[in-house]
Amino acid sequence: MNTNFQAQHLFNSSSTDRRLGVLAKHIDPTSSMANTDHSSSTAIISASPTSHPAGGSVFSHVVQAPEDPILGVTVAYNKDPSPVKLNLGVGAYRTEEGKPLVLNVVRHAEQQLVNDRSRVKEYLPIVGLADFNKLSAKLILGADSPAIRENRVTTVQCLSGTGSLRVGGEFLARHYHERSIYIPLPTWGNHPKVFTLAGLSVKTYRYYDPKTRGLDFQGLLEDLGSAPSGAVVLLHACAHNPTGVDPTPQQWEQIRQLMRSKALLPFFDSAYQGFASGSLDTDAQSVRMFVADGGECLVAQSYAKNMGLYGERVGALSIVCRAADVASRVESQLKLVIRPMYSNPPIHGASIVATILKDRNLFHEWTIELKAMAERIISMRKQLFDALRTRGTPGDWSHIIKQIGMFTFTGLNKEQVAFMTKEYHIYMTSDGRISMAGLSSRTVPHLADAIHAAVTRFS
Repeated sequence: MNTNFQAQHLFNSSSTDRRLGVLAKHIDPTSSMANTDHSSSTAIISASPTSHPAGGSVFSHVVQAPEDPILGVTVAYNKDPSPVKLNLGVGAYRTEEGKPLVLNVVRHAEQQLVNDRSRVKEYLPIVGLADFNKLSAKLILGADSPAIRENRVTTVQCLSGTGSLRVGGEFLARHYHERSIYIPLPTWGNHPKVFTLAGLSVKTYRYYDPKTRGLDFQGLLEDLGSAPSGAVVLLHACAHNPTGVDPTPQQWEQIRQLMRSKALLPFFDSAYQGFASGSLDTDAQSVRMFVADGGECLVAQSYAKNMGLYGERVGALSIVCRAADVASRVESQLKLVIRPMYSNPPIHGASIVATILKDRNLFHEWTIELKAMAERIISMRKQLFDALRTRGTPGDWSHIIKQIGMFTFTGLNKEQVAFMTKEYHIYMTSDGRISMAGLSSRTVPHLADAIHAAVTRFS
């Protein structure tokens, strides 16, 4: 492969299928990722089979893998008999009553689908439901996007955001000249595992500043500035997980200029469009900024949060190319990634999304419900901030209302988190990340009491 060609030609060469030993390259051992336990990806291969007694299991050598650091919080919560227990670890929206929510617009769309006797349960094509793909690209890139108009975008339906990232990662490992992907420090705990198993070498760039509980913008620019030309860079489109800290529009523009000057390839993870600010367009601005300059990028979308379709596993991967013929060839190779992985995606969730996005009345109903969810989370931020200020809790807690989206990086340390779990039955990840969607007006005082006690006792 010619490693000196420019980014605008990155998909123009026909590539051979360069499979690597998937776990041969692991994440930089010097990096520490929030909510990440790298041992879980290696535990299953660290033990080797040994001879076993007659009648014994051939799997007796398999070691017990550690709990997922995020999902393990829910396991511990479920075992706690306390009536005042509170689960702030789960990344799923809850109502003011603490119950899971199925959007009314989703129920209406499902009813339409059920009543349509012409619908069948046949396999979808490898790339998924055509209407879903077309409408998903318009939702994230904008209905008037030149890239869509010029047929420079290929979109494939995937298994929610995680599956979209994995398909994109494996495509890059096979067909892109630079095998390194830079992910923010910290990031969602599944990111390094997904990309490592896809065949990419994971590196990190500075993102969060614990001192300010905000963006380490200078560190970010320095690290991306020193990354090798052509490297892939993972960017959270909005509502960064786990910190809730996003660049400003001006900072996004600086990031774009730097990345384009170094021919770095953007790979956006868009898990919260419309769910962060309440506006679908506002939450897509970072992505559209990179597409507007005519450059190439990848975008993984999830409908888990913004439509509440967690269990339906509905997502999409869009790859924006320089030319329509390149996009067509890229799609042909994406099919070769998907086919041996899961053959083709499920139909029900994608049909719900397509039904909502193509119907003007349903779409409008969705935007209203989406805005209500976003505003409730913003309200929880304000209530928690006010409760801590009322209690005179030591420290500056303004980051709670400055951060955005489902999660808040509280700044609490492991000792304080462990104290709150033991004494107040409040469950969260050990890095102090809490899900604002798990709070309610009823439970905010309990959380504020716990934070106040933890901070005053372990300052």
